[in-house]
Amino acid sequence: MADKKLVEAITSMEEDFAQWYTDVVKKAELIDYTSVKGCMVLKPAGYAIWELIQKQLDERFKATGVENVYLPMFIPESLLQKEKDHVEGFAPEVAWVTHGGLQPLQERLCVRPTSETLFCDFYKNDIQSYRDLPKVYNQWCSVVRWEKETRPFLRSREFLWQEGHTAHATAKEAEERTIQMLNVYADFCEEVLAIPVIKGQKSEKEKFAGAEQTYTIEALMHDGKALQSGTSHNFGDGFAKAFGIQYTDKENKLQYVHQTSWGMTTRLIGAVIMVHGDDSGLVLPPKVAPTQVMVIPIQQKKEGVLDKAYELKERLSKAGEGGLRVKVDDTDKSPGWKFSECEMRGIPVRVEIGPKDMEAGKCVLVRRDTREKITCDLNNVEEEVSKLLDTMQKEMLERARAHREEHTYTALDMNEFETCFTEKSGFVKAMWCGEQACEDEIKDKLAVTSRCMPFEQEQLSDRCVCCGKPAAKMVYWGKAY
Repeated sequence: MADKKLVEAITSMEEDFAQWYTDVVKKAELIDYTSVKGCMVLKPAGYAIWELIQKQLDERFKATGVENVYLPMFIPESLLQKEKDHVEGFAPEVAWVTHGGLQPLQERLCVRPTSETLFCDFYKNDIQSYRDLPKVYNQWCSVVRWEKETRPFLRSREFLWQEGHTAHATAKEAEERTIQMLNVYADFCEEVLAIPVIKGQKSEKEKFAGAEQTYTIEALMHDGKALQSGTSHNFGDGFAKAFGIQYTDKENKLQYVHQTSWGMTTRLIGAVIMVHGDDSGLVLPPKVAPTQVMVIPIQQKKEGVLDKAYELKERLSKAGEGGLRVKVDDTDKSPGWKFSECEMRGIPVRVEIGPKDMEAGKCVLVRRDTREKITCDLNNVEEEVSKLLDTMQKEMLERARAHREEHTYTALDMNEFETCFTEKSGFVKAMWCGEQACEDEIKDKLAVTSRCMPFEQEQLSDRCVCCGKPAAKMVYWGKAY
């Protein structure tokens, strides 16, 4: 009965997806709640996933010339007020510091919800000449947004992220960097997280406060809801004018810089859970699994079994390029319990080894995603496990892509559009006239938002799905987290 209880503790996805998600996050020990509502503890299992995301994303940034910096977490109120659209966009979510010790502050300080204004204040002194450009900076930090409704990883009052902030001499360079970083994000999601994404531009209504353009990558979760998984913003010279960020060009004339900003957050962990997880718990893509292989000794009290398990761990730790992340479960729990726990935590491959296997010179490999069992010769274990992890990484992306295709619909008029959202779940592709009135109507009526205008446009019809006027763009619509 003990083995059964562990998985019974998870609500099934079909029954209640939101409860399933919360159960998995708690049972896999990714987070814990705290005495501050909406703030969470990232436990070792959760933080280790973030470390792997951070490491691999950071390497990709640096390959494009990005340098890391760190700016303060406090923003003086007067600084925040300098860019009107920006401050209006963030005002409802800002947390304020009013006292230093026992003394009231002369000016309130905001705890950063994002750092555009701080970077602008810094750049106006740091940039003087065209020789100082471009500045391609990024910081890894936490930000605070006083959200009303919170959910682990998806929306919390404090979360971890990276925010890139760059300054360029020309509009062309800024636009190129904006798109370049969006492509870095899209490749990272697909190659590392095994999550397929749609790349496109946000509408005026949905773009970042203060940006000229916002580009996004949108992913589809298992329940058919959309998740914005990374954004890249082109600010043009709007912030530069508000903050007086100028440089002297080669002709000795003063020019305003053109800026970008781009970010990804710990909500990516939520995306991994919701794209790949199942009713037994997490299913982690091998590239972000803190433990890629768990060796489970069967009848471990029998002579030689534990030694063999540790020998396998040593060998696998050196396998492939740079070795694999391997552990041995030598606790006194039953094998069935260990298997369930492995599944709950999403460990990609488990290796079972017992006296009978040793006699036969074999072990059993079990894939977490398909639960396929493979008998493997002990002499080939490094090669087989490495190959299996590569296959899993590839097939998890293919399955997620197939799921997205199966849950992407086309609607040519409002009837079809409503039917898609009332009877099905997923992305709906439909034409749009470009007017915010239609976006507002769709949101009020169906709680659906425009996710993006994809770069790869299709001419589904020549009429807006909402008002019937001539269509300007094909849009992906969805219900979002």
